[in-house]
Amino acid sequence: MGGVLLNNNKVYSGLVYLPKRRASEKIIDGCLVLEGGAFRGLYTAGVLDALMEAGLNFQTTIGTSAGAMNGMNYVSGQIGRSARLNLEYRHDPRYVGSKALLQEGGVVGFNFAFTDFNEEDPFDEERFIDPSRRFVAVATNIETGQAEFLEKGEVEDIYKAVQASASMPVFSRAVQIGEHSYLDGGCANKIPFQWAIDQGFEHVVVIKTNPDFFRKPPMSDKEKKAFHTVFYNHPEFCESYARSNEAYNEQCDEIARLHRRKRLFSIAPSEHIEVSRLEKDIEKLGKLYYLGYHDGRKAIPALKEYLGIE
Repeated sequence: MGGVLLNNNKVYSGLVYLPKRRASEKIIDGCLVLEGGAFRGLYTAGVLDALMEAGLNFQTTIGTSAGAMNGMNYVSGQIGRSARLNLEYRHDPRYVGSKALLQEGGVVGFNFAFTDFNEEDPFDEERFIDPSRRFVAVATNIETGQAEFLEKGEVEDIYKAVQASASMPVFSRAVQIGEHSYLDGGCANKIPFQWAIDQGFEHVVVIKTNPDFFRKPPMSDKEKKAFHTVFYNHPEFCESYARSNEAYNEQCDEIARLHRRKRLFSIAPSEHIEVSRLEKDIEKLGKLYYLGYHDGRKAIPALKEYLGIE
């Protein structure tokens, strides 16, 4: 499949140069917080690869949506794996598109990401499930409209939790976990840094997928109405979604304030690359990955100073 796609210019031209190594076993104290953003998550994948190469493997990782997807490969210590999935298979309909929609009822094929892809690029589940490192996926409960923090070892199926976290409303079916139904964690909590602070972590590192200056515009009444048309049976969910842009801007303001005070450390894109949620331009996505990789490498000296390590 990969060779056929390559001949049709459907995979990233620099695919063979992506890193493919394992992170060290050393664990450092702190919590890594990963924003979502669908295919903007290629930026996060690049930063995470740079951190792993530098031996910065945090004890706890929490992610929303694409942040949860990337976070899995960070916890499993597999450098380059998130990039390989998205830069080789973006145009494979089993992963994004018609086959995923027909087989799973959503535009993203999680069965492919969690099962088929493993046959070609095995996921290190043993390292991922090791209880020495915590991993949390943020998903939105569509009955309550509230974010829930679904933790490895506590939730009945952490893979379902990640799927729920990354399932975009309207584009995906709700994911059932236990007695509750969930969708994209970003509907209620796009950057879950406050969870890390409330958990008492002294060191909190946030990876954003938009530049520091970026703020979301107010959600239009038309968009709110369209969302309500689909989820009219879940008014609390509609309310959370309607306020999500405003809440995101408040989070960005607070992250900037806490970064200045050195209460947390934030890494964000050093330049703006316009990428849609379901971006098709594979070269642009590759560029975004390497922007994250180079931003991550540049941030490491200051990050180590923040962490108090050499």
